[in-house]
Amino acid sequence: MPQIRVALAQTNPVVGDLNGNLDSCFEFVSRAANQGAQLVLFGEMVVTGYPIEDLAHRESFVRKAQDATYAFAERLEKAGLGEIAVVLGHPALAGQSNGWAIAHNCASVLRHGTVVGSYAKHHLPNYGVFDEHRNFVAGDQLLTFEHVGFKFSTVICEDIWQSGGPVAQLGDAGTDIALVLNGSPFEVDKDDRRLGLVKTIAENHGCAVAYCNLVGGQDDLVFDGDSIVVDAAGSVIARGRQFAEDLVLIDFDSNGGANLAAQASVSKADDLWQIWNALTLGLRDYVQKNGFKSVILGLSGGIDSAVCAAIAKDALGSDRVFGVSMPSKFSSEHSRTDADETAARLGINLRTESIESYVADFEAKLELSGLSAENLQARMRGVILMALSNKEGHLVLTTGNKTELAVGYSTIYGDSVGGFAPIKDVEKTLVWELAKWRNTFASQNGEVEPIPTNSIVKPPSAELRPDQVDQDTLPPYDELDSILDAYIERRLGRDEIIALGFDSAVVDRVIGLVSIAEWKRRQGAIGPKITPMAYGRDRRMPITNRFR
Repeated sequence: MPQIRVALAQTNPVVGDLNGNLDSCFEFVSRAANQGAQLVLFGEMVVTGYPIEDLAHRESFVRKAQDATYAFAERLEKAGLGEIAVVLGHPALAGQSNGWAIAHNCASVLRHGTVVGSYAKHHLPNYGVFDEHRNFVAGDQLLTFEHVGFKFSTVICEDIWQSGGPVAQLGDAGTDIALVLNGSPFEVDKDDRRLGLVKTIAENHGCAVAYCNLVGGQDDLVFDGDSIVVDAAGSVIARGRQFAEDLVLIDFDSNGGANLAAQASVSKADDLWQIWNALTLGLRDYVQKNGFKSVILGLSGGIDSAVCAAIAKDALGSDRVFGVSMPSKFSSEHSRTDADETAARLGINLRTESIESYVADFEAKLELSGLSAENLQARMRGVILMALSNKEGHLVLTTGNKTELAVGYSTIYGDSVGGFAPIKDVEKTLVWELAKWRNTFASQNGEVEPIPTNSIVKPPSAELRPDQVDQDTLPPYDELDSILDAYIERRLGRDEIIALGFDSAVVDRVIGLVSIAEWKRRQGAIGPKITPMAYGRDRRMPITNRFR
């Protein structure tokens, strides 16, 4: 009975680093060969990293990616690895339009020193990631090839989200194993949807499916890996690790069966574990891929800054995280002590820079009072963080959460300053859940709980005036997040939200706050996307807009 060993190489490419990405691919092919693999499958656009955005319109870049792919085939051959079929993704030049290059999203099969076949998608857009629910362009065809007695068919990422197109051709092509190259970013619960699609393909077309995804952070996207292999009956044989590079090896036989060739996971992780690790990986890769040595953030003693500090510590290590306590005359004693305790629990660096004298000078000279004086405090803190960033080379983390961004509960050029926002796509109630989960996880593993209990249980406050709490200005966070979920995530209208049982005046107020805060959101730092409706990537409304 014919048998083949297939390896799924789940790698973390860097956009634009063609040499580095292919060096990594070479190492994975070598490892796979040493373990008896006869075919190695990589993720979508692994040669260039993904997404490449406007680089898709630079002819010189696309040509270099094509040339690098052919050179890689020759490199494999010279290293004695040419007998192995290597399937990887890269852009391919398809012409020009109005002086702009037109690039295809391509999957190529490399063997014996050359590219023996390619499957090109008809569009490689310059915006973000592919729309996984787009309509197919007529002419999308499968790439099929035979190797070691098996017939393989190759499709790319968004193909599997459609009922037609190349996937519909798998059965007629006599496919034994479908190879799916992916660059699919993480979203909460998306792993279940992917698995359902992969199992459906196997069951409908009677073929095994090997789904290989990228891993790593790229700007505000996080690719979570979680590559999947199912047999022809739709049974899960293996899953790659989440949020880490991995090499998964499977033995397939000609009857549609599949077995693990090496240890691999077949189960999914807890949702909060996934979210925490997505945020951690997103921050780590943004810092490291962009050459920052460390991060700095304001530590207020509140829940948001404590969670951001814990994420930063998990991502980078304690010695690369610098906290700054910036008390004012309104700061409570517990805010100062909670900030100290957060730093001590995490083992991170902490300094104190009081803003009181700076604020007093500005208030006196500009005759500020009320809201302008409150905002001045936040802006003074932003100035201190940015000054230390310039002086010492840290990346400033802004600690605002998705709920605050939604309703504009932040000071532009104040607490919103920074180059990266770790919890930008995390609503306030989920911040609390993550804090409790992280403490429980630490306790279960015999570690110090990183987040002070008081930071979790005390009423949140910006402390810009005496005895201030957030609920002086906003509805209770559980109610506010429920309304925002209906309006932003589920895209329900005003009347539909009120029909769910919410007070009409509160709904009107929340929708109004969301609408007038668009100008602030446009200027905000990027942060890891974990939901289908992240600000700045998925949801962009006109700033000048009278529709309510």
